[in-house]
Amino acid sequence: MKIPGVSFSWKRALGITQAKQKIARETGIPLTKAGLERKIGNVIIKSIFGKY
Repeated sequence: MKIPGVSFSWKRALGITQAKQKIARETGIPLTKAGLERKIGNVIIKSIFGKY
């Protein structure tokens, strides 16, 4: 049984989350699925319609 409002993330505990955030900020490339799809979509739209 879980306690409401209490959670544990082993990725945060090991520092994986912070390392991914740092890489994403430095490269400008998001590492999440949604962020990557959004960035690719923007590139495609800008290449089709130009930068207005």
